[in-house]
Amino acid sequence: MNKEFKISVIGLGYVGLPLARLFSTKYKTIGYDLNVERVKSLMKGSDSTLEVDDLSLQEALKNGFICSSDLDDIKDSNIYIVAVPTPVDKNNRPDLLPLIKASETVGKVISKGDIVIYESTVYPGVTEEECLPTVEKISGLKYNIDFFAGYSPERINPGDKEHTVEKIKKVTSGSTPEIADLVDKLYASVLINGTFKASSIKVAEASKIIENSQRDVNIAFVNELAKIFNVMGIDTNDVLEAASTKWNFINMKPGLVGGHCISVDPYYLIQKAQIYGYLPRIMSDARRLNDGMGDYVGHQIIKLMNKTGVIVKNANILILGITFKENCPDVRNTKVVDIYNTLHEYTSNINVTDPWADPSKVKKEYSIDINPKIDNSPIKKYDVVVLAVAHEQFKNLKIRNLLKDNGVVYDVKSFLPREIVDGRL
Repeated sequence: MNKEFKISVIGLGYVGLPLARLFSTKYKTIGYDLNVERVKSLMKGSDSTLEVDDLSLQEALKNGFICSSDLDDIKDSNIYIVAVPTPVDKNNRPDLLPLIKASETVGKVISKGDIVIYESTVYPGVTEEECLPTVEKISGLKYNIDFFAGYSPERINPGDKEHTVEKIKKVTSGSTPEIADLVDKLYASVLINGTFKASSIKVAEASKIIENSQRDVNIAFVNELAKIFNVMGIDTNDVLEAASTKWNFINMKPGLVGGHCISVDPYYLIQKAQIYGYLPRIMSDARRLNDGMGDYVGHQIIKLMNKTGVIVKNANILILGITFKENCPDVRNTKVVDIYNTLHEYTSNINVTDPWADPSKVKKEYSIDINPKIDNSPIKKYDVVVLAVAHEQFKNLKIRNLLKDNGVVYDVKSFLPREIVDGRL
């Protein structure tokens, strides 16, 4: 297999780059991305997403791995793997444009006998009903006659250094039994924990989207519990700690659901189900509840300020963290922004600090200025400190030293020592 395949991975983000680097350890591999600056940075041996450490990337480049924005560089490949984002629009409807554009790119370079494999998360049917007809149209080739297809959904968890791409068990599928076997063997050749070959492309698509939808529903349940117990004056984390002593209790914590997977993917299945005349009520309610948690937390903080005598209007507030999860630079669809916006209705004196986030990306995406370091000058004291993201750098922070005498601490993640916290989700 090493001698037969030349692989091109289209899309070098959080999913595509780790995958391309992994395949490059056994096969001639090229990473393709339209972002010229991104490609230049990668060819210098630096990954801004931090999903591939610089040493591993530099080693891969020395061994022949190439990143390019030139279509000519991928024309002689025979395996094309598409790993581009699948976002939703402002009305939470699936936006397939990145996927269609990537399919057009494949259509320009694919040849007879080649295979295109999709990794992007989609609702069942997108690969065969939307993507492959686009490849056919652009290339002039016939699907399952001149070229073939597979689907192997990504399972990357941004910032997770334990479940890295080579350790993830991957679901695979193919457009014919023979192609399914080939795609399965291709992935199995670079994965430590092997693969699971699904019975069809649609089954593989569906399996991925329910992974994230299930997690979304489970988080919505504990978020609703948090709302109930907050009204009752009961500490939600104490309740969960007690309940988790039962052997089959699913132990999850309340929190913000952001990022590009759990907060987005369920909308794809919801939309497709409605086309078939079915409204998925549990999934829809879970999305609605989780989408509103940032605003809910913001109002909980205001309620805490009022209770403790902190004047809300023009209060000095420090928010610790803006990425969508801890120890990760990813700010896509972060719900910390909803907390910020709710508090900003009452005060413009809000400082946001995050040692992981890129200030230019946050400014461009959310029009919020952030600092990598905390302004802890003696004259700068805060009325409120909000721990929004559980970055490791915040663990030993002397938060009480940053507060005014009557200042309060709100812990969204139940990350800080309980004795210094005045309120938590």
